[in-house]
Order: sequence, then C-alpha cells, then structure tokens
Amino acid sequence: MKDVPVTYLFVGDDENALRSTLPEFAANGVKNVVLSDLLISAIMKKYSFADTIRKYLDLTGVKFVDSHAPFGPYIDMNVPEPSRRREMILRHKLALNIAASFGVDTMTIHVGNDVRFPEVPPERQTELVCEALSELLPEAEKCGITICIENIWFRINTPDVLLKIKSHFPTPNLGFCYDAGHANLMTNGRVFADGAASKAWGMFGETPDWDDPILEKMLPHIVNCHLHDNDGFEDSHRLCGKGNVDWKKVASLLKTAPRLKNIQCESISTKHAFSVKEMIETTNAVLN
Repeated sequence: MKDVPVTYLFVGDDENALRSTLPEFAANGVKNVVLSDLLISAIMKKYSFADTIRKYLDLTGVKFVDSHAPFGPYIDMNVPEPSRRREMILRHKLALNIAASFGVDTMTIHVGNDVRFPEVPPERQTELVCEALSELLPEAEKCGITICIENIWFRINTPDVLLKIKSHFPTPNLGFCYDAGHANLMTNGRVFADGAASKAWGMFGETPDWDDPILEKMLPHIVNCHLHDNDGFEDSHRLCGKGNVDWKKVASLLKTAPRLKNIQCESISTKHAFSVKEMIETTNAVLN
C-alpha cells in the first residue's frame, strides 16, 4: 500500500478554484490530485483551460495521477438513443485523450444507472455498455489508459454485473474502480427501507441484491478506488471514518489487490465542512 499513490478529489472547475485550493493541498503535503469530471468538462468547453491548469500544477508541484470521466444520464455508456450514443462515445474518447495529455493512466467511467432508462431491460443496458467499451477500449489502449468501471448501487452496476462485463474483455485496459461508499449502500443499506439502494431497486418492484463480499469479488480487477464514508442510507461522501464502512477490512484487502495503481479519497468538501488537513488525516488513518 505504501507504494500506491494516494490522490485527492479536487472540487472546482475554474481558475479561482485552482488558485485557492491547489496551494492548500500542496501546503499540506499532497502531491497528487484527481483530474476530475468537472475539470475535463471545463477543458472540453475551452481547451485553453488545460494550459491554465498546467500553470497551477507547475506552481504547486501537484500532479494528476488518476481521472474521472464526465458522467450523467446522456453521457454514461448505457444511454440507448443512437444519436446520444454517438455523442457519448466521442465525449469519452476526447476525455481519454485529455487525460493522456496530462500523463494520467487510469480513468473511471460509469456504466450508467438503469433507473434513467426504465423502459430498457437491464440485460439490454448491459449489452449497450459492452458495445460502448468495444469502441472505447482501442482508444484507451492508444492513450495508455486503463478504463475502470465502477460499482454503484443499481441493478446494472453491481459487482456481479461488472464481472460479466469484464469477462467479455480480457484486455488489461479494462479494470474496476472499487467505490467503498457505494459498496456500503449495498451492505449496511439493508437496514433502511427508504435508503438509496432500496429506492433504486424498488422502482422495479425488486429488493436490492444485498452483498457483503463486494470488495472480495472485485479485488482481482481493481485498478483504482474511491474512498469515502456514509451510514448506508445515502451516498453522502463523508470523510473516511465518519460513517460505518469497515475500513479495517477495506485497507487490509486493498493491500492484496494485484492490479491496484492508485487510491483516491473521494470525500466531498462542498457537501461537508472539512479542511484539506482533515481530509488527509482521516484518509491516512483508515489506510494505516
């Protein structure tokens, strides 16, 4: 685990955010931050913003190690409309190239949430994800990037479905992003009848496939991970240790992940009032 870089989520998409936050990260010893979906989207809108970002990276000595693709109802890989799918593919290919230009070699991409297209059977949505990956993986290979698909809490992004998707693509350019907070919704979320997972599956008259060994199932293919906490009710992105995620288990198992390249703290400061210092201290505490 000591040899795996820890990165931190940077929330912001303009120069003011870069100017105010990156120096604080650097002053607290942070060397790595995430090339986030917000930053990638900002570059897509105005490519010269990439040079602005590089300026502040150079000034602070901070660098990007991992990345997260833009996501949303018409950007995720399960979008069914043909015209939207073409736009989605082009957007993800551009995101991969932007990440490569910063020397990043992993990108988390959402497969999508089935509730956004309830008229499309989950099996068909999974097929759409595989069709998208068939187009994106050659681009990822050219860019030297591993695409990491993420466990969430919907029917088409459980670890069992991710494993089925992975079975179609033996390439090393496809791996998993283990999200500890999302996994907690599918374990400790079982006590909440109106929790996020129960609501998502309840839309289809189903009970969630509550699952305890999520990390164990994903472990062989985990390339990066998102660490944040909650109580199982909702995806609150609290500081690590401020919920009921079993961090002793998570840290112990992650040490054995054969493909792990980086660990990301995905606690969100705009949702909860905490300092960069607290973010670093709580992440270090659960990892060590």
